[in-house]
Amino acid sequence: MFNWTFRELFSSPQQLLASVAAVASAFALVLFFEGVFAGESEKIVALIDKTDADVWVMQEGVGNMHMTTSFLADWKIDAVAGVEGVKKVTPILYLNSVFEAGGRNWFSFVVGMEAGDPRAGPWEMARGARAPGPGEAIIPEVIADSAGLGIGDKVRIAGEDFTIAGLSRDTFSMANSITFVTLDDLAETISTVGTVSYLLVDAEPGVNPAELAERIKAEVEKVNALTREEFSARDYSIAVQMGLDIVWIMTLIGGALAVLLTGFIVHSHVSERERELAVMKALGVRDRSIYAALLLQALAIGLLAYALAVALIYLAVPLVGVLSPKISLGVTTAALIRSGSTAVVVSLIAAIIPVRRVLSVDPVSAFQQ
Repeated sequence: MFNWTFRELFSSPQQLLASVAAVASAFALVLFFEGVFAGESEKIVALIDKTDADVWVMQEGVGNMHMTTSFLADWKIDAVAGVEGVKKVTPILYLNSVFEAGGRNWFSFVVGMEAGDPRAGPWEMARGARAPGPGEAIIPEVIADSAGLGIGDKVRIAGEDFTIAGLSRDTFSMANSITFVTLDDLAETISTVGTVSYLLVDAEPGVNPAELAERIKAEVEKVNALTREEFSARDYSIAVQMGLDIVWIMTLIGGALAVLLTGFIVHSHVSERERELAVMKALGVRDRSIYAALLLQALAIGLLAYALAVALIYLAVPLVGVLSPKISLGVTTAALIRSGSTAVVVSLIAAIIPVRRVLSVDPVSAFQQ
């Protein structure tokens, strides 16, 4: 029975390929939307991860960076620097804002960094200066290309004009972009001279970041301190919550399409062999053996389709980066496991109805004209 299962499955390679391609398109749709969600979510926490500070210090009551504000009096820079175990403190000013470039508005996280200190600046440059000077800004290359701008052109941030000094990479997503200006310029623009938003703290060698964060909270009044991992995880969680409903809807649509396609293909496959299966029943082959054979065929179609879908997604990642740089596409292990499990479940569910119908066929029908 096992030999018959796979002999029949591969008896018509063209039909099998068409079937697998059809189901793969549904699974690829699911993986694509999950990939976009994963890529966008990773970009939201890119600033936190790329600056790689051991501890982030912020205003008391603030626990994340996305869609929030934090203000600290600048004297707290020295207070945090004086805590035992602190090696270095880098202040930044931070603003959720919309800036104008090329006649269009772009949502951006505007980071005010200390002049001459690239620590909190862009981590990958396309061209131009790595750190902005007075009156200058570094914007994502994707925005500059879309707006038709280059080095030396103007953008407007929070009502003030800035000259583009550099174009950064890996700082754009559909949800947000990251723009860099000097801390003094941003403070003057938004009238917050004498305050900063966050402090990036490097620990002395051998100092546990979690313990250092607790020490900072205990010794410096009205601040919150989190390790980089915890701070990043909180921001990522917010991104997931914001996009979860959309992802689930898209996943359900792709899953439903996969069920329909797999069901139709398996039903057609079984129907074409109904007479042959009736003969097998008449010859004494047990129902459970037929049941297992047909479910195995359905599972094989589903897994082949899933493998093709994964291959298509991995092929799409570099292509999307070239053809549509505004889209951030990522592939996670969790998404692959989740989609693979879906492929198995969908294939088995889709096979149940046609298999049950075949098992109800009267063996005598095999010998009727």
